[in-house]
Amino acid sequence: HGAHDFGANHGAFFEKHVALDISRRLERFLRKNGVRTVMTRSTDRFIALGTRADIGNRAGRCVFGSVHVNDATRSSASGVETFYHAGEGQKLAALVQREILRNTSHGGNRGVKFARFKVLRSSSKPAILVETGFASNGRDQQRLRDPQYREAMAQSIGIGLLKYRG
Repeated sequence: HGAHDFGANHGAFFEKHVALDISRRLERFLRKNGVRTVMTRSTDRFIALGTRADIGNRAGRCVFGSVHVNDATRSSASGVETFYHAGEGQKLAALVQREILRNTSHGGNRGVKFARFKVLRSSSKPAILVETGFASNGRDQQRLRDPQYREAMAQSIGIGLLKYRG
């Protein structure tokens, strides 16, 4: 998401802003822990899905992570889930999901799931997509509006990535 693509949005709540904030926090956390990072976007601009995967594929030895906010027609849908498409992505997704559950007031465990999302299918690296909560759920949205929660989410994703890295 980014620029004209708001992603999940409810009122003045836009996925593109929340996901970017969590991603920037994750980048800072990883860099503090000696990990080189490449962001597909670091400002409010739109990057096509195929281009995002291409950036990751050119980055050398790495993993690919995509941060999102979920949306549903039912306002009762709540919680976090982490998706993978193939191979090592499942192990990475499980580690990240476990750390999120351990370190945040996440609103519910929706699990680790296989998905055929384009950014996951197109990646030649272990790849995950993290849904950090639901914009359509008032409690999840309230958590995601909290900078401390977004920091905890970023650090939890980062810890999972570090554990995967060994």
